[in-house]
Amino acid sequence: MSITSNSSEIPPKADHSPGSLFIISAPSGAGKTTLCTAVRNRFPDMLYSISHTTRSPRAGETDGKDYYFMTADAFARKIESGGWAEWAKVHGNYYGTSAEFIDQGIRAGKDILLDIDVQGTFKILKRYPDSVTIFIMPPSTDVLRQRLETRGTDRREIIETRMENARQEMAQAQHYRHIIVNDNLETAINELISLIERHRRNPHQP
Repeated sequence: MSITSNSSEIPPKADHSPGSLFIISAPSGAGKTTLCTAVRNRFPDMLYSISHTTRSPRAGETDGKDYYFMTADAFARKIESGGWAEWAKVHGNYYGTSAEFIDQGIRAGKDILLDIDVQGTFKILKRYPDSVTIFIMPPSTDVLRQRLETRGTDRREIIETRMENARQEMAQAQHYRHIIVNDNLETAINELISLIERHRRNPHQP
C-alpha cells in the first residue's frame, strides 16, 4: 500500500537523517503517470504528495486520493501564510503543493515523490534546492503526438495545445539533474527505479 500525503503523523527515521525530495516532470503523453506508479509500487515507504485544488471533483475522483479539494478562500489563506511549497492558477482554478507535508516528511527522514510540471519544479527548487529532479522525455515529438492521438481522449485543438506545451517543457529539460527517455516503457521504469535507488543509498551524489 502506497503512503500518501493524507498521513497526519509521520514517524521519525531511526538514524534522524533527513529525507530526500524526488521531482518527476514530463509533457503529457510521455508516460509519467505509469512511471510514478511503478516507483510507488517499488518503494512503498516513499511518501507521495497529493496536490490541493479549488476545482470541483470530476466523476470518479476521490478527495485525498486524486486531489485534496478545498475552497478558494481556504487556498488563499494558505497563500498568505506561506503554506504552499508551490502553487499556480490554471484555467481559473488553483493548485498547490503543501509545504507542511514536505517539511514534516523530510524532517522525519522520509523520501518524498512529487509529480509536478516544469514551472512547479522551479518554484520547489527555490525552497528545496537539493531536490533530485528527473525529466521524462518522449523519444520524439512525432511519437508524443502519436501517443496523444492514440489515447483518443482529447479533441484536435487540445492535442495541439498539449503539443505546444510539450515543446516548451522539453526545452527546459536541460535544467533537470537527470533525463530519462521513455522509448521503451520497461527500460524507462528500470532506469528510473535504479536512479532512485542510487540516490536513496547515497543522497549526496550528483
